[in-house]
Amino acid sequence: MLRTGDVHWYQDGGAGGRTIERPEQALDKTPRTERGRKTLRKLLDAAADEFGERGFHEASISSITRRAGVALGSFYTYFDSKEALFQALVADMSEAVKVSARKAITPAMSPLEIERAALAAFLDFSTEHKEIYRIIDEAEFVDPASYRIHYETIAKLIEQRLAAGTAAGEFRTGLGEVHAWALMGMNVFVGLRFAIWGEGNRTPEEVAATVNDMLANGIARKGQS
Repeated sequence: MLRTGDVHWYQDGGAGGRTIERPEQALDKTPRTERGRKTLRKLLDAAADEFGERGFHEASISSITRRAGVALGSFYTYFDSKEALFQALVADMSEAVKVSARKAITPAMSPLEIERAALAAFLDFSTEHKEIYRIIDEAEFVDPASYRIHYETIAKLIEQRLAAGTAAGEFRTGLGEVHAWALMGMNVFVGLRFAIWGEGNRTPEEVAATVNDMLANGIARKGQS
């Protein structure tokens, strides 16, 4: 279960900082009480298990409410449809990934240490929540806007970290959007190999350290361009 705390109905901050409107998810569905927030959290956690195990099309609202231990009618207090729940879940998972990285980073870390800590945190998170890969991948077809927002938002955060590293004099100049997407793509597939498939005996910290060494030293022989 994700249990990230506050639930975020709308995901914004995509490329260019634009906000993506979600009119189909009514604002008055937002829970106003602590009890309501706990029920919503139960539904999102149950949906993560259901969609992760069965996929979007095979998952059912009745099964999700049974997993959550809430009445079927309660579902519609928070969501208009299975699609709306899936959309909210993708945003919730995306936020959880960002929260895990923020918790792993401290102000005293150098830019390279930040990248290592963020990747290790992502690997830890993905190992514990393997369903995230299936759900995010399925979002490409179920809710393409959420799929794009997820990756655009993370890439923008990486780009900001690269810019901060350059400003600190520890990264070279000229790093930008392409580098951020390349780094994110590498992290995604490293996560697939070592967190989801889980073969081998390398810890998240060891994997992150290897990737960090490549970032620091490159792969070309010294003196080659």
